Amino acid sequence: MASLNIFIAKRLIDGAPQGRRFSGPAIRVATAAVALGMVVMIISVAVGLGFKMEIRDKIVGFGSHVQLTGYSLNSSFETPPLPYDSALVADVVRVPGVRALQPYVTKPGIIKTDDAFQGIALKGVDSSFHWDFINSCLVEGEVLELPDSAKSDGIVLSRSLASTLNLSLGDPVRMFFVNAYGVRARRFTIRGIFDSHFDEFDNSLAYVDMRHLVQLNDWQPGTISGYEVLLESFDLMDDVTDSLASIAMSHVSSDDDDVIRVADIRRLQPQIFGWLALLDQNILVIIVLIIAVAGLNMVSGLLILILEHTNAIGILKAVGASNSLLRNVFVLMALKIVGKGLLIGNAVGVGLCLVQKFTGVVSLDPHNYYLDSVPVLLSLPHLVLLNVGTALLAFVLLLGPSGLVARISPVKAIRFN
Repeated sequence: MASLNIFIAKRLIDGAPQGRRFSGPAIRVATAAVALGMVVMIISVAVGLGFKMEIRDKIVGFGSHVQLTGYSLNSSFETPPLPYDSALVADVVRVPGVRALQPYVTKPGIIKTDDAFQGIALKGVDSSFHWDFINSCLVEGEVLELPDSAKSDGIVLSRSLASTLNLSLGDPVRMFFVNAYGVRARRFTIRGIFDSHFDEFDNSLAYVDMRHLVQLNDWQPGTISGYEVLLESFDLMDDVTDSLASIAMSHVSSDDDDVIRVADIRRLQPQIFGWLALLDQNILVIIVLIIAVAGLNMVSGLLILILEHTNAIGILKAVGASNSLLRNVFVLMALKIVGKGLLIGNAVGVGLCLVQKFTGVVSLDPHNYYLDSVPVLLSLPHLVLLNVGTALLAFVLLLGPSGLVARISPVKAIRFN
């Protein structure tokens, strides 16, 4: 029976035209609608995923996936000190999903030049710091070399900050810090300049040797602001954060004032991640609208096919064809159009995404979008879901119009012109 359905459907859709026909243009319009809709959906999902991944990676690059800090009601960069705990570090790095752990120290200060000044936060790091993200954004110079034998006087800052203060690679930088004992000064030398296109961080953050900041804070050697934990995957954040919270609690004794707060990057940057969550809603609205338009074109095309093949329906019914058989025939005809549209749409959509991915031909204003080109992330599960979902939805939408076949009378249909 299935082979008979396919045979009749193929003959009707590929057979020679008889008399005046409208199904040819209708089929082409329906195919184009499905193909165009698929192209737009693939590009929308790929760009949305790419944008979220790029922005998320920038945020994680500046702040890690999870941070362990001293508990404080103060939200400034002046964090309470923590003693470096090797036992805690050993427990954290054993947690499944943890890629690395790196201590850090933060301190706000003021960069002063002859013509301008700028308040920034210094992030002090040591030799265990992972420079992968900064290296990917580096435009001049190099990252800091931090040997254990001597402190480094280098500083790595952003291109926008250097441009604002009229500084260049190799220039000396004078910085001033305020603590309980008054104002202190330090002199650094610019060793590297990066540009992440994320002005919120580029204009307010620079990297130095943490030993300078420990001294400026009048802390004992081995004292830090906290730990940054890097994960193997962003999707592991919830499970790892729960495990780290349990570990942090186990390392606080009843007579110990060093309470450790565990917070993931989504909690530390709620505005940015809330903004990224809105992208999912926008993409969903686009997909729903496109499927609605493509579905309407498919229903219209199927109705035209049924109308134009009314004579054939009457003849087939007269020779014994059942309503269910004829209904299946027209659903198969419509699904063939959907399949052709999906093939064309996937080829064009994926092709355009690959061109953008490897050439970056479509550029963006980094001051508005934090990126210099449109990001693209092609995900096989999402592609499969789009295709399967579109095909299933088309099948459901076509069941209603195909039911009109059962209401066609053989006698009237044969005489229909």
